[in-house]
Amino acid sequence: MERPARVLMIGAHPDDCDFRAGATSALWRRAGMAVKMISATNGDAGHHEQGGGALARRRAAEAKAAGQVIDVEYECLDFHDGELVPGIVERKAIIRAIRAFAPDLLLTHRPGDYHADHRYTSQLVQDASFLLTVPNLCSDVPALREMPVIMHFQDGFKPEPFNPDIVVDVDATIALKGAMADRHASQFYEWLPWLDGYTVPESAEERLAWSEQRMAGMAERCAERFRDKLVELYGAARGAAVQHAEAFAMTEYGAPLTEAKRAWLFPFVQRG
Repeated sequence: MERPARVLMIGAHPDDCDFRAGATSALWRRAGMAVKMISATNGDAGHHEQGGGALARRRAAEAKAAGQVIDVEYECLDFHDGELVPGIVERKAIIRAIRAFAPDLLLTHRPGDYHADHRYTSQLVQDASFLLTVPNLCSDVPALREMPVIMHFQDGFKPEPFNPDIVVDVDATIALKGAMADRHASQFYEWLPWLDGYTVPESAEERLAWSEQRMAGMAERCAERFRDKLVELYGAARGAAVQHAEAFAMTEYGAPLTEAKRAWLFPFVQRG
């Protein structure tokens, strides 16, 4: 391929993309690729004290700040948090958003995720996939001439085991993922601690270190869970040495992940 690849992520909420693929996104940017993150909802219900338009504006600003950590664009669509449905209006919004960016790789949630917004975001991407190439639909945005590769983020939803096709060594960028999480103060320092019953440090410096530790712990568990795949992709020595990872699985729709496309989309996944 003669040009850098373009990567688009569509999550349900204004922290889902960075939570699932923030460290890999930093590697894509270092490789010169264009990367964009989209939230299908505006996040206006994700807090125990704030809500509505004020929270939506706050979360959009947090998402923008998180994107700036690794120099990616972050857009929040204006569908209500907790109310996303796989309807025609929503489908057309997703089609337009994908076409406008024209990605070579598109990532989203799995359709069996625990959260309704996650499931319906996945459904919307799936429903949009073929229609991306149909010129008479949403004709105000040019149809794509080629389908992107479409993959799912890793999740921990046990009834449907996650079997990754790509597991990425993110040792070099995991701290940046912690910095991205730090920018989502309404979520990581307020809403989720209240929801899950844990406490966070008081000072900004301690909170950043705490976020880095939490993101690193999640990535460490991913590396251990998919150690065999890391060894397959990177070779025995490096695969065994990886401490932090993010994982992605192919979908049943979109373009195939050929060896040539894999090398283009994931140039940092190489046998050592």
